[in-house]
Amino acid sequence: MTLNLLPNIEAPDAFYEALTEAQRDMSEDEANDMNARLVLILANQIGRLADLKEAIRLARD
Repeated sequence: MTLNLLPNIEAPDAFYEALTEAQRDMSEDEANDMNARLVLILANQIGRLADLKEAIRLARD
């Protein structure tokens, strides 16, 4: 499977608003912890190790 790098988020502005609202009253450390948990939840949704490794590579580059 090739990762989809084209815009694919339903209502991206609403997603960004929900993400920032969820972190509004958090410290930087709390927000970082939440983001780490979110990454793990979404990684679990993807599931396939090869895809996850490719996403890590793309995010790092």
